[in-house]
Amino acid sequence: MKIAIIGAGNMGGAIAAGLAKGKIVKSGNIICTARTQKTLDKIKAIDPGIAVTTDNIMAVKEADVVILAVKPWLMENVISGFREHAAPSGKIFVSVAAGITLDQLCTWISPACPSEVCSFRAIPNTAASVLASMTFIASANADAEQIRLVTDIFDEMGCTMYVEERLIPAGTALASCGIAFAMRYIRAASEGGVEIGFRPEEARKIVEYTVKGAAELLLANGGHPEEEIDKVTTAGGITIKGLNEMEHEGFTSAVIKGLKACL
Repeated sequence: MKIAIIGAGNMGGAIAAGLAKGKIVKSGNIICTARTQKTLDKIKAIDPGIAVTTDNIMAVKEADVVILAVKPWLMENVISGFREHAAPSGKIFVSVAAGITLDQLCTWISPACPSEVCSFRAIPNTAASVLASMTFIASANADAEQIRLVTDIFDEMGCTMYVEERLIPAGTALASCGIAFAMRYIRAASEGGVEIGFRPEEARKIVEYTVKGAAELLLANGGHPEEEIDKVTTAGGITIKGLNEMEHEGFTSAVIKGLKACL
């Protein structure tokens, strides 16, 4: 199996890095495209085995799975550049661009026969590069085997959830945008750590491992966050005082409002 990543910028590059670390496809069977040599050089630095080119047509012609990672406003134009080499072909097309519907994708790839295009929307996050992405996928005109294949591809880069297309925007807010929200908490807590006495690099490391530990606890035990919170909030203790102060400042409300704003 050969995979082409059209538009290997931040997201496309993260996917390339994740795939190269996995077992489903060898790095030599991954080809990435970009408009500039500087971007292609970054991909080669990730894994020299990955093929790179500025030629989208060549990449699409050689691939079994085509991952479209260009900006949403460029998608239609990029597809028009290789359309005649894309359908009918039996290829699987996966868009990771926010806001591009499956109907749009199929129509742009094959205006005459959109129902014959096997297409997916996939919303990973940049943690794909370290095999820790939360990815949502939805499909059109795909059979069970094709759904399983695309799920397996993204499972190598973390955890994948197959959803109805209507939930893709919510998944984008919660996991794709959400990774930035988590980073902002880490930054804020690190700055607080400096204020209470730690050096910046120490505070950041403490917070990074604390957040990682919290996630690992929940994933390992399958419990609700409040169950773990209860274990460390003793009566009259300092943890509950800190939590309550954050809530007085609108912590939970701010997070929910931020997520809803992404929709």
